[in-house]
Amino acid sequence: MKRIQFHKDIKAPVAHVYNIMLGIENKATYEQWTAEFNPTSTYEGNWEKGTKMYFVGTDENGKKGGMISKIEDNIPNQLVSICHLGMLDGDKEITEGPEVEPWAGCMEIYSLEENDGITTVTVSLDVTEEHEDYFNTSWVKALNKLQELSEG
Repeated sequence: MKRIQFHKDIKAPVAHVYNIMLGIENKATYEQWTAEFNPTSTYEGNWEKGTKMYFVGTDENGKKGGMISKIEDNIPNQLVSICHLGMLDGDKEITEGPEVEPWAGCMEIYSLEENDGITTVTVSLDVTEEHEDYFNTSWVKALNKLQELSEG
């Protein structure tokens, strides 16, 4: 397991970026920037500390799948910390076994800081070696989309 990090400076107030990033007022904003990972990306749940969250999408056959996670922390406009617990395969929750062992407990942490009207979003996440190249490419695209939505 390896922790990688991405930074993006966005010319918008931190509260606005936080709102767009999490889809607080409009879930579609979350779905738009995370479409870089999966065109059907969405979430089921809420962003409150300690709650279970499903990060899901559908495959080409319409089958739902994705990640089962826990919101470890959420300090509005500052920090969102997510621990990945397992995966969703249709309606089945898989939280143990060879499919999830390599990454169960992986963290995804978003830090936001505003200086002079520019919000710096820092994303730190644990990745397996086999997924590192994918995330290095897709996170750059996703953060560019978040910037476009936040500045637009």
